[in-house]
This record gives sequence, structure tokens and C-alpha cells, in this order.
Amino acid sequence: MSGFPTDSAAAIPERFKGLIFDCDGTLVDTMPLHFLAWKAALQAVGMTITEEQFYAFSGMPTVTIIETLAKQQHLVCDARAAAEEKERLFLQNLESLEPVHRVIEIVHREQGRRKMAVASGGWKSVIYQSLAAVGLNGMFDVIVGADDVQHGKPAPDIFLKAAERLQLVPEDCLVYEDGNLGIQAAEAAGMQVIDVRPWYLPRR
Repeated sequence: MSGFPTDSAAAIPERFKGLIFDCDGTLVDTMPLHFLAWKAALQAVGMTITEEQFYAFSGMPTVTIIETLAKQQHLVCDARAAAEEKERLFLQNLESLEPVHRVIEIVHREQGRRKMAVASGGWKSVIYQSLAAVGLNGMFDVIVGADDVQHGKPAPDIFLKAAERLQLVPEDCLVYEDGNLGIQAAEAAGMQVIDVRPWYLPRR
């Protein structure tokens, strides 16, 4: 964002009353675990996903990704069942989760000073378990997942829902994201957004 302090240690302008964080790849470095789970779950139904596709889909709801891949690969499968299997495989390896330290430092610094939410394309049950795995349970006022909205990222719905539950207008919210679709969604919601990817090197 031009003219905006993007250093994680920089003071956040007082006009932002709420901070909204994506989960995967923003608060926790879950992407390698998700990719392994994706490969195994899709292989079981005769589908494939490349690493480039995986990162391009970042932020999109799991069921939507499976439906998109099935269409591209001319296959038919139970997208919901495949999504549930993918999340089961991911949760098996939660002990390997790593926090994104520079983002989590912001959470600890701003807790009690501003309202905070998580808005993720993942299912809420999985978000809660991911946050708990890195000691972030109870740190957020609001958790919004894919099961809370009809349209996932890049639609703005998930961020607008988070702002609504924080009882804030969109322009009072600052979003932290790591995915292009999430950045598009935050901008479509009328919110300022910080891309956290320059702050750390995701494991691959």
C-alpha cells in the first residue's frame, strides 16, 4: 500500500479500530501441511494439484477448489467428502504447525487496544484448532470461516462479515493477508490491506 507503513513493527494508524487477519499463511505457516493433505486427498479420488495451482487457490474455500479442479480435469467426485478428507489429513499433522512470528507479534501487541478478527477461507472448526496449536486461542473477538458466508474469497463477503461482527464499518478495518485472492477480497470490501508475504519466507 503506497504511503502506508508496512513494517510489522511500525505503529498502526489510530483510525483503524479493527484488525482482521487471514489464518493460513498469515498467522500460521500452514501451507506446506495443507499442500501435502491436498495431494493425498485428491489422489484418493483420481485428481491432481500442482504447487502453483495450490498457491493460486490460496484463500478459496476447500469445496470450491475441488469443484474447480474436478471441472478442469473432467472428473466427477463428492466435493464435500473429498474436502472433509483433506481437512482430516491436515489436522493429523497439526503438531508440525509453525507460527508466523511477525504477524503474531502484532496480535499480542494490539490485543485489548483494538478489536481483532480472523477471516479465513477454511472451516471454522479447523481455524480454531490451528490457532490453538500456536497458542492463539482466545486472542480474537471474532472468527469467520467459509461456513459463515455464501461466497468465498475473492468475494468480499468474509471480510464484510468480520467487520459486521466486530460492529465496525469496513473503512475502520485493516486486513493482513498472504493470498492474492484474499487481497482482492479485502480491497473489494473497501478495506486497507497489508500483504504479509515480504515478512517471512513460507516453507515449501
